[in-house]
Amino acid sequence: MSLTDRIAQGLASGWNVTDGAQLTENLTTEADVVVIGTGAGGGTTAEILARSGLSVILVEEGRLYYQKDFKMDEQSAYASLYQEGMSRVTADGTIAILQGRCVGGSTTVNWTSSFRTPAPTLNHWADRFGLEDLRPGTLAPWFAGREERHNMAPWQVDPNVNNDILRQGCEKLGYSWEIIPRNVKGCWNLGYCGVGCPTNAKQGALLTTIPGALDNNARLFHSLRADRLVMKQDRIDHLEASAFATDGVTPTGIRVNLKARHFVVAASAIGSPGLLLRSDLPDPHGRVGKRSFIHPVNATVAQMPQKVEPYYGAPQSIYSDEFNFRNGVDGPVGYKLEVPPLHPGMSSGVIPGHGEAQLNNMAGLPHMQSVIALLRDGFHPDSQGGTVSLRDDGSPVLDYPITDYLWTGLRQAFHTMAEIQFAAGAEKVRLMHLDSDWYSSWAEARAAINQLPMEPHRVRLFTAHQMGGCAMGSDPARSVVNSFGEHHHVGNLSIHDASIFPTSIGANPQLSVYALAARNSTRLAQRLA
Repeated sequence: MSLTDRIAQGLASGWNVTDGAQLTENLTTEADVVVIGTGAGGGTTAEILARSGLSVILVEEGRLYYQKDFKMDEQSAYASLYQEGMSRVTADGTIAILQGRCVGGSTTVNWTSSFRTPAPTLNHWADRFGLEDLRPGTLAPWFAGREERHNMAPWQVDPNVNNDILRQGCEKLGYSWEIIPRNVKGCWNLGYCGVGCPTNAKQGALLTTIPGALDNNARLFHSLRADRLVMKQDRIDHLEASAFATDGVTPTGIRVNLKARHFVVAASAIGSPGLLLRSDLPDPHGRVGKRSFIHPVNATVAQMPQKVEPYYGAPQSIYSDEFNFRNGVDGPVGYKLEVPPLHPGMSSGVIPGHGEAQLNNMAGLPHMQSVIALLRDGFHPDSQGGTVSLRDDGSPVLDYPITDYLWTGLRQAFHTMAEIQFAAGAEKVRLMHLDSDWYSSWAEARAAINQLPMEPHRVRLFTAHQMGGCAMGSDPARSVVNSFGEHHHVGNLSIHDASIFPTSIGANPQLSVYALAARNSTRLAQRLA
């Protein structure tokens, strides 16, 4: 395998890659641009800047894992490839946060769903936040360019049974459904996208833009955490960073200082506000870390008469936007319906019950199907999102209160998901809710959903999409950056990730980040030339 592996080839050919764990003494180095983060935003930025002839340094706190490391093993993969070993949660522990922590960021571990930012979202941003130059027509060529770069196209293979049940239920009830575009090339349809693609089919940053940057003389540091951006007068002078051991979590005590003309932060909607807060950068209106959005996700599971085997096959291939913008952009909360894969490790963490009860539930896994709802937060006055702040040790934490407005939406989504599963022939359905039973009919489920308490820790919630916290806008009193990701108060700082979204978007965010980062980096390259 390794002879055809893009990363193995590049390393053998002499890419400039430094493993922070191997550094034995403090180091200072410089480049035209330092890019912090190697996910959708950082990878895109680094490739475009490096191709334009600028010298680029990439900084990644996770490690460089690639084909040789992706063994379709949940236990080791979650521990090494995800933030906080897949145990990251919101401040009160209510919401699990699935977020990548490795070279390629979340694009290395996501389920490949590739959507353009919905037009109603972009128009809302223009109308509400003065982002007139981000209307759908203006961004269309940037979406198209990234779709080509990452090989995004509607999935051509029949959906697995898990996804097809969503299609069947929607058809029975007259709800719309569509096929999901995926960023894959030569996909083996294995279903283990969430633990790193073992066949190099996934066209995330790891196999596209990161190699593109390194081929053009960029330098990558991994196992290196960006601690603080240090100002000199009104500009950032350098980045202070610290190295981690090979376990990815133990600091080695080695410090690295990186100097540059320009700094691009692309460390995620939790990491980027965290870095800005640690750096104590100018924030006269206190906007950093505010209005963080997560597409709160709830789920139902169904026991089907037929074999589902929800752990095999493309994890996401069917979706429904029937309820996403049905009530307008800023009415009652909209939600996108998708299907999650159910691998044994992840399932055991979300399927309710303990001991023998859980064992019995898990024994039904081959016949189990699940639907998830992604709530579109941030569009309504009663959905202001959460706040990223710093713990005592300087690490970022997201506090996300769930308002009555969102609880109402979660209850409604439970209704929709259970109805669809029964319409598709489910024998019984259960909510991912601590007080839920198995319900054997839609009428029984509907009555229960109306009665169950919608409360923190009763409803199992998670997020795989973190957005906001460094919002873009035309008004510096209400935002952190402008529509090109340029910081309102620091001349040589840009932010190129989902933290600049002023609301959530109502779709899986990777293509939105790729497209905005490509647009903003193209402009930055011209500025710095």
